[in-house]
Amino acid sequence: MSDGAGVPQGSPALGAAGLAPAAPGSGGSESSGAALGSARIAVKKAQLRSAPRPKKLEKLGVYSSCKVANATAGRVRTRPPLHPPPTPPRADQAAAVNLLEPCRSCSHALSNHVIHLENVAEDEVDRLLGIALDVDHLYTCVHKEEDPDTKQVYFSLFKLLKKSILQMGMPVVEALESPPFEKPSIEQGVNNFVQYKFSHLPLKEWQTIVELAKMFLKQINFWQLETPSQRKQRAAGDDAAGYKVNYTRWLCYCYVPQFCDSLPRYEATLVFGRTLLRSVFTVMRKQLLQQARQEKEKLPAEKRTLILTHFPKFLSMLEEEVYSNNSPIWSEDFLAGSSGGQVPTVISAPPVARSVYYNSSPSPVESVGGGASPARRPASTVERSPGAEKRKLVDSLSDDNKRVRVIGDIPMELINEVMATITDPAAILGPETSLLTAHSARDEAARLEECRGVIEFHVIGNSLSQKPNKKILMWLVGLQNVFSHQLPRMPKEYITRLVFDPKHKTLSLIKDGRVIGGICFRMFPSQGFTEIVFCAVTSNEQVKGYGTHLMNHLKEYHIKHDILNFLTYADEYAIGYFKKQGFSKDIKVPRVKYVGYIKDYEGATLMGCELNPSIPYTEFSIIIKKQKEIIKKLIERKQSQIRKVYPGLTCFKEGVRQIPIESIPGIRETGWKPVGKGKELKDPEQLYATFKSILQQVKSHQSAWPFMEPVKKSEAPGYYQVIRFPMDLKTMSERLKSQYYTTRKLFMADMQRIFTNCREYNPPESEYYRCANLLEKFFYSKIKEAGLIDK
Repeated sequence: MSDGAGVPQGSPALGAAGLAPAAPGSGGSESSGAALGSARIAVKKAQLRSAPRPKKLEKLGVYSSCKVANATAGRVRTRPPLHPPPTPPRADQAAAVNLLEPCRSCSHALSNHVIHLENVAEDEVDRLLGIALDVDHLYTCVHKEEDPDTKQVYFSLFKLLKKSILQMGMPVVEALESPPFEKPSIEQGVNNFVQYKFSHLPLKEWQTIVELAKMFLKQINFWQLETPSQRKQRAAGDDAAGYKVNYTRWLCYCYVPQFCDSLPRYEATLVFGRTLLRSVFTVMRKQLLQQARQEKEKLPAEKRTLILTHFPKFLSMLEEEVYSNNSPIWSEDFLAGSSGGQVPTVISAPPVARSVYYNSSPSPVESVGGGASPARRPASTVERSPGAEKRKLVDSLSDDNKRVRVIGDIPMELINEVMATITDPAAILGPETSLLTAHSARDEAARLEECRGVIEFHVIGNSLSQKPNKKILMWLVGLQNVFSHQLPRMPKEYITRLVFDPKHKTLSLIKDGRVIGGICFRMFPSQGFTEIVFCAVTSNEQVKGYGTHLMNHLKEYHIKHDILNFLTYADEYAIGYFKKQGFSKDIKVPRVKYVGYIKDYEGATLMGCELNPSIPYTEFSIIIKKQKEIIKKLIERKQSQIRKVYPGLTCFKEGVRQIPIESIPGIRETGWKPVGKGKELKDPEQLYATFKSILQQVKSHQSAWPFMEPVKKSEAPGYYQVIRFPMDLKTMSERLKSQYYTTRKLFMADMQRIFTNCREYNPPESEYYRCANLLEKFFYSKIKEAGLIDK
């Protein structure tokens, strides 16, 4: 290797004699050996290109074939064989040549090697001269390089450039794949990450994140990769073959072209993707932060806060997405949504470095336990603050050209114009502007505190197979204290047993280094649900939105682990909290999935929540808030267009008793349309056929079995004392045959009575209650399809 051989990744190193690149495996910045060597090589090329033409031809004659007839084909005056001497000569110390000097290969004068260049344009000669100098420098690299993999790449490129001079062609690296090698690229992934995690931030904070992201991308573009042999010693279990392929590509397309400009150069962030980033991120993050701490005194004051405070958090947050198998930022259709377009790029590679953060757990808790569950007590909560959920819309919108146009769709130009208005701090949004803070979402304060680093969220748990982590154990003790204090009816021994049970995990809320709240849960991946056991926030930190933000983080954590259902037994004080978080008594998980895994608890209500993997829950209220602002602005624009004042109606003074609504001047301009016409105008035969079809489909539904016949008194004693007007599908069939249903209202009323009676008699957690809900939804979907009610 060069002088920098063996230097740890991330450390600056200069290459041989300042000309060759910094040694692969030694990190560097823009002022690394590669950059310095590239500058010196550029100066030397400029000097040679300004030399007289005979001098240029002398240089090219060394690498050109003899043009004399019968000369040995393909023989070229070359350097000695590539076996490095004890003290190899520098490229700029090569012996001078003369066109009259005989060639050592063919014995003809060297001038016979450049006959074909006599009428070649000066620009082409200069291009070939540049390649010749690059050949010289690669020759030096081959002699000085000690790593066999790197040496082989240098030698292959050396032969490629020599061949290009012989054939007067453009050097093209022959490979099975050409750039880019993976999609999305590292740059697009970081763009997606910034959009995914920080689109809700105010403009000033958003610009800070963008600067951190640019800084990070720039570091990757100038980062020196470890050689495969170095990496094998440090991480023997990794994919050695895959890394060697990426290392070779990086040398050919990114690294060597820094000092050999005859070869096309690509930015690493544009041609490589998640695979390469995973292989360098851990070491890169560690050494970047270490270097920042060592050089903090040299940093300007404004950069010091950015790099020392925000950059570590940025990198921690990005690290979680880089190594997560389910992160959406690596999807090629990231945030395509209904509009069908991708988020536009807001960050480009070389400009500046940047960082972002997320406080992931330092403990060994990513393993998921399974198996049967012991008896549970109901989960409880501490947050009871009211308020409607609102959130912002992602700041970047999709390309209008890719949108599928639908009736009533709003032009993208108008959306962009409105977005520019509502994101402008100087813009006036109307009389409600001053009230937005008072009506902000429950979790907005907590979300802002998290962005500023005031609070952190960690998923932690006890482990019997790994060495105890003191910090994690302290947090678990803190969680046990919070749950014991906030849930006084729970036995402390029971709380302690579950919090420290390795099969359970806890999403902990940390503020100023201490635990102030958390949600204890157990995952059942094989059954497709997670049981929430405890949920609490310490009393002096309540009504700050922490409970809502905790639950939102828990939802995103489970989406990443492909578990989309929560179950919990909530006591009477917790039902309101869980309702606000999207829980309901209508359980979506089939009973056979959770029976035997969680135990019924008397005095508590079983509640469930189904997660939508497309929703970013921690940003959801911001999205809704932004949508509300957009709609409000669009309404204001529409109102300004239709504020035409029409004269009053005079027809009633002339004796007219009534007029059609649509004939009122200006009514159609407001968007009003007549509805409901013709729904009762169907002839009896058509109405009968429609009712018969719907009733048959309802009876065939899998949830219709409890309602097929009248309830028997022997099976449900006291039923007819509670239900005064019973109804069932058999009775409806008989009424239909007797032509009882002459209007849709009669038909729908009887069907609705079935569902109402069921819910009145049976408890919400019963199977009958669940069947009534499902069958009701199915019935109304068929009613809408038949056009009997408005969709």
